[in-house]
Amino acid sequence: MNTPTPPRRSGFDTSLVPRSYSTTRTPANPDHPTQQPRLILATHNRGKVAELLAILRSHPELATLPEGAIVTAAEVGAVAPLEDGTSFAENALLKARALAAATGLPAVADDSGLAVDVLGGSPGIFSALWSGRHGDDAANLNLLLAQLADIRLPEQRRAGFVCAAALVTPDGTETVCYGEMRGTLIDAPRGMNGFGYDPILVPDEQAPSSAGSPGARTAAELDPTEKNAISHRGKAFRALATAITTTLAQPLLCEGLPSSH
Repeated sequence: MNTPTPPRRSGFDTSLVPRSYSTTRTPANPDHPTQQPRLILATHNRGKVAELLAILRSHPELATLPEGAIVTAAEVGAVAPLEDGTSFAENALLKARALAAATGLPAVADDSGLAVDVLGGSPGIFSALWSGRHGDDAANLNLLLAQLADIRLPEQRRAGFVCAAALVTPDGTETVCYGEMRGTLIDAPRGMNGFGYDPILVPDEQAPSSAGSPGARTAAELDPTEKNAISHRGKAFRALATAITTTLAQPLLCEGLPSSH
């Protein structure tokens, strides 16, 4: 069974974060007070911010956490560091440490991928570039299906999406939590929701069919609410929420990035 040697992953380059950047945001409406960001999320995807906000607001202490309390790496001008860790946790910590150091604010980052049992946990941290082209979902998925083509028994096609979510605070405190969505890989993609390998994994924890038999939908056939309730990322963020809540409950000590002088 041949597997490619994937290139090293790249991401936020904190040398590109402007050192004079202020984390105080200008309000869209001057009649409303400026919102001071409290947390940086290592993503360029505002959808992940909305997901994390919803999880944090489920905690009574943060029920009224405002939209502007969490900002993305893109909003502070950060481009991700080289992700040369050998595990999901190492790569999540690399991203969170870089942002915490650059902004002086607590930072959250996650790293995730698909771990296939019969492949010894691969693609793993190389899931997004399994075919050699980063982010080419179709090529990655097709290569994996080709590698599993001779493996027919469902019990031999077991796999799981794995996520490590990390919180790093400016004082150096680090917390990592994990989530996994286990399931069985099918031999042809189904579904239009989701991304990556979602169309070929049938999650174990989905609701049963109307007839009462085990659910047979892929992650790409679940609606977003169903998927988020059982997803690896949702589980990891929910596990990390207590540590984030504790951090955000503390007084804000940093006003923004230090000057370059």
